[in-house]
Amino acid sequence: MGERESLKDENSTTTSSPLKPHFVLIHGISGGSWCWYKLKSMMYNSGYLVTCIDLKASGIHPSDPNSILTFDDYNQPLFDFLSSLPPNQKVILVGHSAGGLSITLATHKYASKVSCAVYVAATMLKNGLTTLEDIKHGVPDLSRYGDAYDLEFGFGKNQSPTSAIIKKELLREVSYNMTPLEDYTLATMLLRPGPIHAILNAQFRDIDESLEKVPRVYIKTMYDNVVRPDQQDKMVEKWPPSQMYVLESDHNPFFSSPFALFGLFVKVAASIDCT
Repeated sequence: MGERESLKDENSTTTSSPLKPHFVLIHGISGGSWCWYKLKSMMYNSGYLVTCIDLKASGIHPSDPNSILTFDDYNQPLFDFLSSLPPNQKVILVGHSAGGLSITLATHKYASKVSCAVYVAATMLKNGLTTLEDIKHGVPDLSRYGDAYDLEFGFGKNQSPTSAIIKKELLREVSYNMTPLEDYTLATMLLRPGPIHAILNAQFRDIDESLEKVPRVYIKTMYDNVVRPDQQDKMVEKWPPSQMYVLESDHNPFFSSPFALFGLFVKVAASIDCT
């Protein structure tokens, strides 16, 4: 079954069961909805509704990442989904890594549709990447690995890069240091360059105060070489969430610690009003 058909089925189920917790899972840069396959299976089998979305130029979305020039454009599939929800329905938004920026912006735009925002090893910044401090805390610094990225320059070599991906020879050490070999192998086959120009321009200057009314949960990853634990601590300190949990995981707990991550999702669903 294709992704488009799968999302349609989930939406139709939502209409008949409005009180069932509905998780919407958002990947990080270079990822896609495929990242969540273990969590989606566990959650579906436990009775939750789960929607995994490919942002533009990610997963099976056909766009060229070098053509995505604004953060709003990158997140349009998520906005389309939220705007299609019936007025009385809310979802639990989950963002991984740079997906944290996506769910912050989505909550800002669609606060009435979001019962909780969950950040998994994610960039959690109220105003996005607006200040140098935001960039220091929220953007991965892989300089200790040397030349860590393969870059593409859609505007020309003398301009800023338009897409980026961690070099394949560094992926295991940097991002998948605790991930089972089979999932690491899957990632090497499915990762795509991400629209870095659009993501680095994620700046939210005019924040709707309703954003603060949506509960936030932060899930910290203790052995993360991408968004380091000290960076995660700084973001939590600057914009304290309602709840914080810690996983002994690398940057990708949906692979390296899926059962523990699933347990935390169950706790989140049990602790909030999903209606």
